[in-house]
Amino acid sequence: MNPQDTARPAARRRGLTRREAALGLVATAAAVGAPVFAQAQRVRVGYIADFHGASITAIANRQDLWKKHGLVPDIKSFTNGPIQIQALGAGDLDFGYIGPGALWLPISGRAKLISMNVVGYSDRVIAQPGIKSVRDLRGKTVAVPEGTSGDMLLRLALAAAGMTVADVKRVTMDPSTIVTAFASGQVDGAGIWYPHVATLKARKPDLVELYGNQDAMPKNSFPSSFVMRNELEGAAHQGLVDAMIRVIKDANDWRQKNLPQAVDHTAALIGAPRANLETESGYAQYFSSAEFARFTEDGTVDNWLRGMNELFKTFGRVPEVVDPKRYYLGARYIAAKV
Repeated sequence: MNPQDTARPAARRRGLTRREAALGLVATAAAVGAPVFAQAQRVRVGYIADFHGASITAIANRQDLWKKHGLVPDIKSFTNGPIQIQALGAGDLDFGYIGPGALWLPISGRAKLISMNVVGYSDRVIAQPGIKSVRDLRGKTVAVPEGTSGDMLLRLALAAAGMTVADVKRVTMDPSTIVTAFASGQVDGAGIWYPHVATLKARKPDLVELYGNQDAMPKNSFPSSFVMRNELEGAAHQGLVDAMIRVIKDANDWRQKNLPQAVDHTAALIGAPRANLETESGYAQYFSSAEFARFTEDGTVDNWLRGMNELFKTFGRVPEVVDPKRYYLGARYIAAKV
């Protein structure tokens, strides 16, 4: 018998299996009311290893939302938002997560926002024991991750105290290095966020929290968000973008209803102590996807973004206040139905 004759039925069987798998995906999608996909799309997604930055990804993993919405994810962990924006710009990442301190980058045209996440207040300016006020940081060494919410909050704290970054010795480090440097007494203060603050409190229970987001509220709101690389904005990638928005919406609504389980899922994903993430999860306002859609329509989200834009203009990060519609795909968010 010709070997090719025996190979053909096997090849036909393999082809049938692939078709059956595709049909199975279509049937599953139809059963849950999601859009029908003939073939799953690969997507590269970034997250930050804390609760607000990783919970949507963790939920999508555990609740099988990627498959539900026709995506196959390649998930990557990052230490902060600006590094993800760099990866988006280099074409190494499709979507990512940023905290409020990195919003100046999409405002500057470096990425597009596709969804809000939470309005958070987990950022802190902390100091070594014995330092009692922001004014006491004058002339001292303060570490921040460059261009992040920790950097932003330090500037806000200094401004509230009648100071600027010129009044301290500001040094830039990634978050894990800040934890090590602060714990060993190499720096006097830091602009950082939970759960890193909780990690440091375990090592230095008498550290001082000098300033937090809530000290700047309600004048300012601090939304975190999801971003995509600019090249995905066109019609050719509409299906991919809409599928990603659906994953985010689905996971967001599950998180709002199941916050303790979301903490469990996130702790398992990033290998962090559950107690630290539970503390962080309490420092946020959570909204349903329907509420975010309504806030997009009524201008609430635009007000959040303009407020942040004003801050970044004051800090010299951006030259002007721009219309959020230039970088927030609000209409796409509203239109993507779960």
